[in-house]
Amino acid sequence: MKRILFISSTGGHLSEMLQLKPMFKKYDYHIITEKTKSTIGLKDKYKNKVNYLVYGTKHYMFPYIFIFIYNIFKSLFLYIKIRPKVIITTGTHTAVPMCYIGKLFGSKIIFIETFANSETKTLSGKLVYPIANLFIVQWKSMLKLYPKAIYGGWIY
Repeated sequence: MKRILFISSTGGHLSEMLQLKPMFKKYDYHIITEKTKSTIGLKDKYKNKVNYLVYGTKHYMFPYIFIFIYNIFKSLFLYIKIRPKVIITTGTHTAVPMCYIGKLFGSKIIFIETFANSETKTLSGKLVYPIANLFIVQWKSMLKLYPKAIYGGWIY
């Protein structure tokens, strides 16, 4: 079975990613998200298939810088531990370092631009677009912003 890593930040990005749950049966999957009160229960549901990064928000920029740097190193550790062939993400900042680490080590990168944006690019989309093997948008209008993207429709 091909090993696939699903990674996203918490909230709506995670909700979108968990819509891909039917794929979990077809692959040796692993989930990485931020550790919050709302995500801690994923460990019970998915057992040893979940790892967490530290939650951080750009609203508190000074501590966020240190959290982001810590998460880069933790992402490297988790990548080496999991060794995915494919990384699938719905974003955001939590996923970007993992995508670059994966690209460096030869993983395929699949980025699904968030449903929440139908007219503007996300920062994570801008950063991952150049390295993504497959870049999927959920709105046809986004194809003019990401010309190499594929329109996949809504995952909800």
